[in-house]
Amino acid sequence: MTRITVDLGTRSYPILIEAGLLARAAEHLAPLARGRTMAIVTDENVRPHLATLQAALADAGLASEAIVLPPGETTKSWTHLTELCDRLLQLGVERGDHVVALGGGVIGDLVGFACAILKRGCGFVQIPTTLLAQVDSSVGGKTAINTRAGKNLIGAFHQPSLVLIDPSVLDTLPLREVRAGYAEVVKYGLIDDPAFFAWCEANGAALLAGDPDARHYAIAHAVAAKARIVAADEHETNGTRALLNLGHTFGHALEAEAGFDGSLIHGEGVAAGCALAFAFSAAQGICPPGDATRVAAHWRAVGLPDGLAASGITASGARLVDHMRHDKKMAAGTLPFLLARGIGQTYLDKTVDLATVETFLDAQPR
Repeated sequence: MTRITVDLGTRSYPILIEAGLLARAAEHLAPLARGRTMAIVTDENVRPHLATLQAALADAGLASEAIVLPPGETTKSWTHLTELCDRLLQLGVERGDHVVALGGGVIGDLVGFACAILKRGCGFVQIPTTLLAQVDSSVGGKTAINTRAGKNLIGAFHQPSLVLIDPSVLDTLPLREVRAGYAEVVKYGLIDDPAFFAWCEANGAALLAGDPDARHYAIAHAVAAKARIVAADEHETNGTRALLNLGHTFGHALEAEAGFDGSLIHGEGVAAGCALAFAFSAAQGICPPGDATRVAAHWRAVGLPDGLAASGITASGARLVDHMRHDKKMAAGTLPFLLARGIGQTYLDKTVDLATVETFLDAQPR
């Protein structure tokens, strides 16, 4: 088992990574259950893993109640947030209880936000079942729902008490979802770890094909990187945590244009967004063109989109920039961008002119 701690003083929590951990989750959940019924929130696609978890809890003498929601990004909504809070209140969840979020990033974000506001804050546990959630959204306490104006615009920082990661659950995940999560894995190399990006170039195909050693190594490496960044800048106030948004400003605009309808899922948007961030950096003379080419080539090699055309986005630069103006990081009319001086040399730039971004996007192949 790999154990990583998110060091936040009295609110520190462990992340445990081990194949088969889901079936042994009861030993880690029992101290948090306090002898009470645990609420487990999941979605329809995760029912097989729900059965495994509930059986493990029952074998340990722990009671549980499941709340099963529809799958997909549209579940991160006011409607389902209201429904979930009502269901948790009906179950009698107390402030000292812990709700289990069993699923991908949608479930983790929604459950975390519900727990942040339910009775002014109750505990929760993340058991992520997608690669994207395992290496990114389950760690760090960012919780949110989407609105018509954009993605993750209503939310709160609310840290889990425990994260349990079982890489073997990825064996049941569709390849498209594994690829989407892999985009967030590669992101850590692009931010500040060129050696890890090189590892991804050499081992990405094996990871996607199901190699257990490659998956465990990549998950542990990515989680350790995120834990360090979160510990240094929990609420994204000093610029360190902002580095984790590499690819997201462009990517969220692409997702918003796609309408969150499943035609472009989050990890695909991040991949295309990273490619665009490097291409924009190269176009501004900041990044060596060869590095931007190398990033795009890796996305193509593993079947991820490397720009607008591969994402199926035909919108104008003006329309995409308009989506960016709703970005929650917008401050005093200025939107910070994550740009790169090269692979592993990402930095935050608060001087980017959106008109320049619009011109750049208009020049991209459709």
